[in-house]
Amino acid sequence: MSNPIKKIALAYSGGLDTSIIIPWLKEHYGNPEIVGVCVNVGQQEDWDAMEEKAHASGASKLYIIDAREEFARDYLWPMLRAGAIYEGKYLLGTSIARPLQAKKQVEVALKEGADAVAHGCTGKGNDQVRFELTYKALAPQLQIIAPWRLWDIRSREQAIDYAQKHNIPIGNISKKNIYSRDWNIWHMSHEGGILENTWNRPENDMFQLTKSPKDAPDQETELTIEFEKGFPVGINGQKKAPLVLLEELNRIAGENGVGRTDLVETRLVGMKSRGVYETPAGTVLYKALRELEMITMDFDTLGLKNSMALRYADIVYAGKWFTHFRESMDAYMEQATRYCTGSVRLVLYKGGVTVVGRKSPYSLYLEDLASFGESAYDHRDATGFINLYGLSTGVQAIVHEKRNQLAGPALEMAEMASFSEK
Repeated sequence: MSNPIKKIALAYSGGLDTSIIIPWLKEHYGNPEIVGVCVNVGQQEDWDAMEEKAHASGASKLYIIDAREEFARDYLWPMLRAGAIYEGKYLLGTSIARPLQAKKQVEVALKEGADAVAHGCTGKGNDQVRFELTYKALAPQLQIIAPWRLWDIRSREQAIDYAQKHNIPIGNISKKNIYSRDWNIWHMSHEGGILENTWNRPENDMFQLTKSPKDAPDQETELTIEFEKGFPVGINGQKKAPLVLLEELNRIAGENGVGRTDLVETRLVGMKSRGVYETPAGTVLYKALRELEMITMDFDTLGLKNSMALRYADIVYAGKWFTHFRESMDAYMEQATRYCTGSVRLVLYKGGVTVVGRKSPYSLYLEDLASFGESAYDHRDATGFINLYGLSTGVQAIVHEKRNQLAGPALEMAEMASFSEK
């Protein structure tokens, strides 16, 4: 190796994959120093035990970085404001976290003078793309090591065997407890195990953040969400910092069985993948913001925003966060939602979210104008409007009718000639 790798910054989660990667890197890259980087985006872990685990696996040190507030403020809120939902169902909880985690990993790598960065993403999944696009955007000079694309391990079962053979602690992961989970303040995902058969119903004890709707309270929970310029700022009249708001709303929505989604999505590499997601707070916030947009945004602005939301979701899913394109889209979203300030009242009940009220100082809904009662609206004005609005439709109908009348006999003769030739 012309440029030996002396130090590697590893995206470390304490899970199965990153635990076995440490000894594997040491074996195959000349015993380099391994610096772990774990970014706290809301997953609940035993952080002291994680540090011990990293050292036991062979890491020289472990950085544990609390990025929860930054995650909510600078990543989740812009994504929510954009209305980004991948393939109409996925609220992008894992997708949006990876660029931030990779960014923090790069910062540590540069601080430590590392020669390379490594991750534990598989060659089948999306996360390898998300991590590596961030590396390339922020530190293209660093070498990238992706063990799952290099080693002979091909399944989680084989990974468990490797860990046991090398005496690597892997907690409660076993061949019977095989679910792959990702957790942050926005969501929890569940993949693998029985979910790999798309006909299998998820087991209820798999869920961690939400009650089963049938076990949720048999009474409505009403709450009000306040927004300023498209960002959530409060619950029930009380201002809340982003992280506090998410934690409180996750608890309320989760207790009411809100936020479960079972979907088969299209991965970046082309294959279909089945996952079950819990996104309690996010489900409520998307529903509320959508309603506020409906009363504060004009037809053209809202229409373009809705079409851009699809593209925004695609680029978040693909890990293209640190791009000029995403920044340009956010510039539009910021301008488009400048009047999305107000309150939305919702009712949560056994897994459902119903909007029952909305108000805004910038509401374009004028009760007097929209009323079926007397108002300043002159119904006679509609006649001229419809005549002009329907002018092109009427002209088209007249022209086509005349052409069809004139061409009728000629068309019949042409069709008879064509038939006889055949």
